[in-house]
Amino acid sequence: MPLTLDRRAFHRTLLGAGAAVLAGGTPRTGRGQDRELIIISYGGQLQEPHRWLADRMEKRHPGLKIRLVPSESQDIVAQIKAAQGYSPYDAMPNGEPPHLIGIKEGYIDKVDPGKIPNYGNVYPEFVRKSQGYGVPATYSLIGLAYNTQLVKTPPTSWTDLWRPEYKGLVGVPRASSNLGLGYLAITAKVFGGAEDRLDPAFAKTKELKPVVGRTPTALAQLMERAEIGVAPLWNNDAATLAGKGMPIRFVKPDPGPVAIISFFSAISRTQHPELVNEWLNDILSLEYQAHAADRPYYFGPTVKGVNVPEAARPYTPSTPDEVLRLQTVDWEKIVPVRGQIVDRFDRELSS
Repeated sequence: MPLTLDRRAFHRTLLGAGAAVLAGGTPRTGRGQDRELIIISYGGQLQEPHRWLADRMEKRHPGLKIRLVPSESQDIVAQIKAAQGYSPYDAMPNGEPPHLIGIKEGYIDKVDPGKIPNYGNVYPEFVRKSQGYGVPATYSLIGLAYNTQLVKTPPTSWTDLWRPEYKGLVGVPRASSNLGLGYLAITAKVFGGAEDRLDPAFAKTKELKPVVGRTPTALAQLMERAEIGVAPLWNNDAATLAGKGMPIRFVKPDPGPVAIISFFSAISRTQHPELVNEWLNDILSLEYQAHAADRPYYFGPTVKGVNVPEAARPYTPSTPDEVLRLQTVDWEKIVPVRGQIVDRFDRELSS
């Protein structure tokens, strides 16, 4: 499932893009003459919304070239930190955990809302999550997917995973992924815990005796092979399975699905801050947000007033009420102890 691998691997490495290998083999030099923006992006098909945006911006600025650099390597951040003078890259997307690391290590910049007219249209909760750095660009969604041939009563809430009729049909993700950590966080919350009190999540998961997917991709494959009937899943994974003709449906369960936010930030010491601000403003445009929300991408919109395409509505919140129901993860409590959580999960739950 290439969509899943590209996006999730990007977030999992915490740093997003690039290593080796730019089109010319090395970061640019002599930038003052070429008017080139180098934007870190995703790989494969998930890069397409960024390319769509880049093409539009290039048309507004004759002579400007926007180069998108996909990668799954930590080398990009190493290059940014090692740069003497201007950064070799201009802007980058980060999921919530790497966004926190970028703030702490100082390689992404604070945003100036006055230079980004569309910033005022972003949902306030997403703005708070940004801590003033970059813009909330999109989000990925964790909900419940189920096989209609195996599960006759569709789930409507997170607690429905514990329905007696689902016994033996439940799959869960390993805690090594953001999918797994999001599942643990929401389970802890609905059973009286929190991100720093995960004991209820571990206890309730043991009750399930679930099939554990070692990775989000492996969990989706278990669903595809009908080895499980219901599981927490990324919205685009569920959409991909349904698009193959599988009897898979996606639910945004009560009290709400879990949103994992992706931010786009200026990289410190970019030579083109005004062009980067224009890029960030375009990321927050209604046109881009609707384009990124559509199939096959299913990125959640962070801006008010987006007309989510009809085909995406089963997988992406499309009304203000749905957005207000979104659950989020307090990653500041998770990130410092992430390794301990994974170790505990593997000891207590992985087969």
